[in-house]
Amino acid sequence: MLLAVFGFGFAWGTHGFLSPFNLFAMTRTGAVNVLVGLAMMTVIVTGGLDLSVGAVGVSSAMAAGWLMQGAALPAWLGVIGGLAVGAALGFVNGVLIVRSRMHSFVVTLATMSIFFGAMIVLTRAQPFNGLPESFTSIGRIHWWRVVSPMIAVALAAGVLLQLLYRATPLGREMLAAGANARAALLSGVDVARAIVMCHVLAGMLAAIAGLLLTVRNGAAIPAMAGNLGQDWLLPAFLGPVLGGALLSGGRVSVPGAVLGGLLVTILNSGLLLLHVGEFWVQFFLGVLLLGAVTIDKARRQIILGLG
Repeated sequence: MLLAVFGFGFAWGTHGFLSPFNLFAMTRTGAVNVLVGLAMMTVIVTGGLDLSVGAVGVSSAMAAGWLMQGAALPAWLGVIGGLAVGAALGFVNGVLIVRSRMHSFVVTLATMSIFFGAMIVLTRAQPFNGLPESFTSIGRIHWWRVVSPMIAVALAAGVLLQLLYRATPLGREMLAAGANARAALLSGVDVARAIVMCHVLAGMLAAIAGLLLTVRNGAAIPAMAGNLGQDWLLPAFLGPVLGGALLSGGRVSVPGAVLGGLLVTILNSGLLLLHVGEFWVQFFLGVLLLGAVTIDKARRQIILGLG
């Protein structure tokens, strides 16, 4: 409903919102927003948070850029290497959280700086702008003049996540670990393994987002997600929370998170076409996140009351 309301409102109140150029740009930006939201959602499943999602995504993209440009490997090997780096960094997050028994907020706040700082040191903050044409050309492909294939990658990731949570034992274990860790443990669920796997999955999704952003830019740039990857944090939280995920864990909606990411994209594009300053756009999205968290709290109280 919100997508329809804001979509019709911006189409009526702005010039160029429904132009082929703007629709194409929104599908490219929306793909990244959806993926970072899904990455955060996989950690929210367990009642945790991942503040390092941006740092992991950029580090993975820079690793892929080095493999393709510095090591002169084929593009497909560079992509696999970037995904492997994302999974490895997510694994580090998960193991640190399980072993230290500290909240994921604290652990990922620290690893956000560690991962980003290590990437800057190793790459000397230099971009990789000589990537293979077979890789970067994906960002210029137009389907029906208005759709980028990048959005198909994000939607495919959403479909696979939906299948994971609804049709596999691992997905059900993740949900059980987030709903009630003690009860899940007594039922034979390896809660520690579920938490680690959630962070590995988040790392891989963040890596895909970083690779798509590299395709969109035509280069792997250290600051493409802001300092420490902080530009991703707001859309990462907004997507799943607007989509119906409980911050306490145990309940998520993959379709809702996808729609939440698309809503963030529409709001960004429409407000900028209204010539609202970038800082006011961030202000509006922050207010929206605060409202979504308030709704989440009310939702939890209703669920507990019904239970």
